[in-house]
Amino acid sequence: MGQARDKSSTGLKSNVAGLLCYLLFWLTGLEFLFVERKDKFVRFHAMQSIVVFGVLTLALNLVFIPIIGWIFGWLVILLVLVLWVVLMIRAYQGVKTKMPIAGSFAEKRA
Repeated sequence: MGQARDKSSTGLKSNVAGLLCYLLFWLTGLEFLFVERKDKFVRFHAMQSIVVFGVLTLALNLVFIPIIGWIFGWLVILLVLVLWVVLMIRAYQGVKTKMPIAGSFAEKRA
């Protein structure tokens, strides 16, 4: 299991706060990044949420390209749903799951 079971400065357990970082994709990540000051686990998940789901939100803008955009859009939506569920579960388990590129970026800035 993971290492995040202490309370964060938000008053929530670290694993619950980590899960909530992903709840509304990059929006809750942004909120927790501003609210949480000391817990590196929560700050990591907040930053990773912003980076991963921010990039995927931008990628969804390509949906407006006929045919190729529609196919690409469905693949991005499927990827978003899978990552959303997996990252929330892993954060709740107290595991610091690093996504390629985004995880390293988040870890440096947490």
